[in-house]
Amino acid sequence: MELHVAKDPVQLSENVAAWISNYILEVLQKQERFTFVLSGGNTPKQLYTLLAKAPYNMMIPWERIHFFWGDERAVPFEDDRNNAKMAFETLLDKVNVNPENIHIMRTDISPEASATEYEEILNNYFGKEKTTFDLVLLGMGDDGHTLSLFPGLPIVHEHKAWVKSLWLEAQNMYRITLTAPVVNLAACVVFLATGEGKAITLKNVIDGTFDAEKFPSQLIRPQNGELHWFVDEAAAGALEI
Repeated sequence: MELHVAKDPVQLSENVAAWISNYILEVLQKQERFTFVLSGGNTPKQLYTLLAKAPYNMMIPWERIHFFWGDERAVPFEDDRNNAKMAFETLLDKVNVNPENIHIMRTDISPEASATEYEEILNNYFGKEKTTFDLVLLGMGDDGHTLSLFPGLPIVHEHKAWVKSLWLEAQNMYRITLTAPVVNLAACVVFLATGEGKAITLKNVIDGTFDAEKFPSQLIRPQNGELHWFVDEAAAGALEI
């Protein structure tokens, strides 16, 4: 695990944009395509806005990148809470992406059907390969959740399925999510965390005893890949660095 600490959210986004672009270019020297899992949330939103501008909009060979999502709220694409909508508005509509390489989690069918369909897409992509995605971008909630893996929910104990749907009582909605097993087969996972509200949780996730029931972000431990945490000084406040 590598920890990268930035002064504030603005510097963090700049650092991550530079790091990601270098990583993409490095990987694409060895293979034809790059698979990238996008995340929802405010910090990724700032990052996508940066990636859509110079120099990254020209530097990165966007037509060779295949996009996926970590999780999705089961609301229509037109709804502002939809993670895919945000990614299109801030990034995908602004760079030279091949539409066939964009794989949203559908919300115009039942959550169960959407999860089944997404798992089939992933199986077609990664079938017998030992590694899944080249890069998974994740956030961490103040409660220690990541993706739609929330504390105390049965999904935390999922060991087999790659994609699941679930009902989240606290938000009164269904969600579709990747699970820990598929993410832990990725070549690289990048967590983003900002703000002092996450400081104690971050300390527990990184330095604390393993308790995935309480801190599901601890489930993300790539088997053979890299794990990076990009955090700002406020989020890193409780860590012993």
